[in-house]
Amino acid sequence: MVLFRRLLGDVLRERRVERGLTLRELSKEARVSLGYISEIERGRKEASSELLASLCEALETPLSAVLRDVSHAVAVEERAAMPATPLTVPAAVTVPDDAEVVASAA
Repeated sequence: MVLFRRLLGDVLRERRVERGLTLRELSKEARVSLGYISEIERGRKEASSELLASLCEALETPLSAVLRDVSHAVAVEERAAMPATPLTVPAAVTVPDDAEVVASAA
């Protein structure tokens, strides 16, 4: 099962690390407790829209970019979770040469 909160946490952690911020620095900048940010990054807590906006602002990252990256990660996991279905090609249909063609009345 694909968990949005886990993938959101992964993306937020990536953004924080890319900016070279520690959890403590992000916590101070976003005014969110260090422990709560840690729980979000590990996918254990859901982030409210207000909290997510605060984190994105502190990370100097548009919310739309974070959501786009999470959406992409969700799509990748969904594709990976789909069972492989073999491609079936229908058998060729042969029509006898003397077959009568009947037009449908539509």
